[in-house]
Amino acid sequence: MTEDKKKSFTLRISQANKSEMIVILYEMLSEYVEDAKNAIDCGDRINIRENIRSARKCLEELIGSINFEYEPAGALMRLYMYVNRELLKAERCKDRECLDHVMKVIVPLTNAYKEVAAGDDSGPVMENTQTVVAGLTYGPGSISEDMTDSGGSRGFYV
Repeated sequence: MTEDKKKSFTLRISQANKSEMIVILYEMLSEYVEDAKNAIDCGDRINIRENIRSARKCLEELIGSINFEYEPAGALMRLYMYVNRELLKAERCKDRECLDHVMKVIVPLTNAYKEVAAGDDSGPVMENTQTVVAGLTYGPGSISEDMTDSGGSRGFYV
């Protein structure tokens, strides 16, 4: 994953509510899977391993977010376990097809959660974060970030 994408995800995470956090995790998982596919195509064993392990970390967060009080939780858990097995197999065998199987599960889940997130009007999960506004700068097509509240109330409450 490029540094720009990491920064973009970090910014989105700081402003996201619970539903948006799930969407972001799915998107990050997908990004790492695509990077792993590219690494397989290039024969880059180190990046295959790193990207698949990062994808599995995203999956672990998704598993941790399951609320077992609701009926679909069991089916979702089974899907996540299948994805985990396919990621492990892809890492072991350097098999691009296993990663395609992962994407066939993750893409529909991402789309479903995007619809849920669109209707979720709850506040951000993270409190007391800086507000970041992106705007056009003097250069044509270039974008810069501006911290709008650089005040002293930033940080953790103790």
